[in-house]
Amino acid sequence: MPHASATSLKGLPTPALILDRTRLDRNIARLAGRMTALGVTLRPHMKTAKSIDVARHVFPHGPGPVTVSTMAEADYFADHGCRDMTYAVGIAPHTASRAMTLRKAGINIKVLLDTVEQAAFLAEAGQAAGVTPAAFIEIDCDGHRGGLRVDDDKLLEVAAALRDGGSALAGVLTHAGESYALHTPDALAAAAENERAVAVKAAERLRAAGHPCPIVSVGSTPTAHFAAALDGVTEVRAGVYMFFDLVMHGIGVCATDDIALSVLSTVIGAKPERGWIIVDAGWMALSRDRGTAGQRVDQGYGLVCDLAGRIYPDLIVAHANQEHGTLAIRSGSSQPLPDLPVGTKLRILPNHACATGAQHDRYHVVAGESAAIEAQWPRIRGW
Repeated sequence: MPHASATSLKGLPTPALILDRTRLDRNIARLAGRMTALGVTLRPHMKTAKSIDVARHVFPHGPGPVTVSTMAEADYFADHGCRDMTYAVGIAPHTASRAMTLRKAGINIKVLLDTVEQAAFLAEAGQAAGVTPAAFIEIDCDGHRGGLRVDDDKLLEVAAALRDGGSALAGVLTHAGESYALHTPDALAAAAENERAVAVKAAERLRAAGHPCPIVSVGSTPTAHFAAALDGVTEVRAGVYMFFDLVMHGIGVCATDDIALSVLSTVIGAKPERGWIIVDAGWMALSRDRGTAGQRVDQGYGLVCDLAGRIYPDLIVAHANQEHGTLAIRSGSSQPLPDLPVGTKLRILPNHACATGAQHDRYHVVAGESAAIEAQWPRIRGW
């Protein structure tokens, strides 16, 4: 572990991934409270955190239900005691086989599909492993990605294929991905209600045709925070809410001081005649994600803070090369370029916490404005 000796951000080699435990815990409590008030189970999506240490903050009393996006995550969380999980990506033959291996080991893993072909090879994988598979049918609630429309004849065909192949229908699952393009409370509340209504209608259609549909699963971080009611829904999935990011801020889900993740960087040069400060965090440390480019406020590759996490007004990572980031004042702003000598350490808030986290193998954990490193939490990578 190359950074094991560092006890403070001041001595930590850069770039490095920083996690503010105080903000993390506050974000976790916020959504947990909402879901309790709305009477549904929260099944956190661990694709953002990819860390059992973060999961232990979500579930302080022992493992709870989780969502995963890779079989590497499924294996990892199973190894750390998680016994109830949903693999929320459409299955391929090899992932079906890996999931059934986990199921044979006693893990209640449920998979996702939306075709008769997937139901067929899931049945084969279950037979090969000697287990009964359980699968969600993916529902398309807003045209964002995969899944079946609620009135599609294939919905009942897929349910029948699962039954005929000896697989259990776990329920229906949908994701309001188009909510990421919204930015007003009314629009977000409407997206949440549409997500709920479509999922419930799909479940009712399946039940009317004689298919059990015990679980109605919905979720995205924006809709989870703006749903007014979740009648008929049994569980909600969300992931980035633990950390938040600048995209979530642009949507209106969080404030900048809710963002728990940042990248520590060091000033390595300047071109004052061009209004530039150069740091050692490029797209290899921050990611290439430009998710705020289409929002009302473009944050470049990230928003720049001092070592305590206080934002420099309108100072963004305007450009990124592989290992270089170029800081500049946001276009149209009258803010002065701050005086940041070579060697100054900075923290950069990310556009997309999932993408930025994926660039690093561990979190350096701090609390609030303190520069003291409390712990290092490994995170997994790969598929």
